[in-house]
Amino acid sequence: MIDVTITVPDTLRQALERLAQSLSHRQPLMRALSEDLYDAVMENFEQEGRKRWMPIDRVGKILQQSGRLAASIDSDADNDQAVVGTNVVYARIHQQGGTTRPHVIRPRYKKALAFNGRVVKNVNHPGSTIPARPFLSLTDQDYQALAHTVNDYLQRALDE
Repeated sequence: MIDVTITVPDTLRQALERLAQSLSHRQPLMRALSEDLYDAVMENFEQEGRKRWMPIDRVGKILQQSGRLAASIDSDADNDQAVVGTNVVYARIHQQGGTTRPHVIRPRYKKALAFNGRVVKNVNHPGSTIPARPFLSLTDQDYQALAHTVNDYLQRALDE
């Protein structure tokens, strides 16, 4: 029988303990990843899509007429996940595309609508086809940034 004894230097043992501790308590990493995700989504709004979104026949930036959708983007993190998203109801149709059902448009604040040169109280809208404009999407560069964040986190754990 052959006995092999490996003596692990204290510095290696301590580095591995720090690494294990960092992997158990991942919330700082997840928080950093959620910030990266948030930045990527905001960049999508800034560039009007990173695969450019289909244009809209309106003045201003795409998906930013009121600014509500972009302002609603929020990030969160815990020990197990990093997330970014929105609670705005109409976000899904802009993200995935789709068709709206026919509906009546009523003026806000009890003002009449100007429609084809005449003033009306309500307008029957036949529905619309909305192309997908994915604002919750990542590019290859975003994935590389996420990997870099993970690598930095692990390297700091080993270097401390």
